[in-house]
Amino acid sequence: MSNWIIAMMLGVSIFLGSIAVVALIWAIKKGQFDDEEKFLNAVKFDGVEDLNDAANLERKKEELRKKAYKPE
Repeated sequence: MSNWIIAMMLGVSIFLGSIAVVALIWAIKKGQFDDEEKFLNAVKFDGVEDLNDAANLERKKEELRKKAYKPE
């Protein structure tokens, strides 16, 4: 390959890479990757059984913490 082709490929690669970096920075600044309702939507669509299981698990963890911490 000639030096001209290598220089052209390098220039195009740098140009396309810089466009990708600018697009990524723009998307981050505009909040494209923010998902503020992720956990709210997860709770909305959980079944009653799943929510009860989670509540029971939290109760058991709290009981274990209380049992482990007994000042004597």
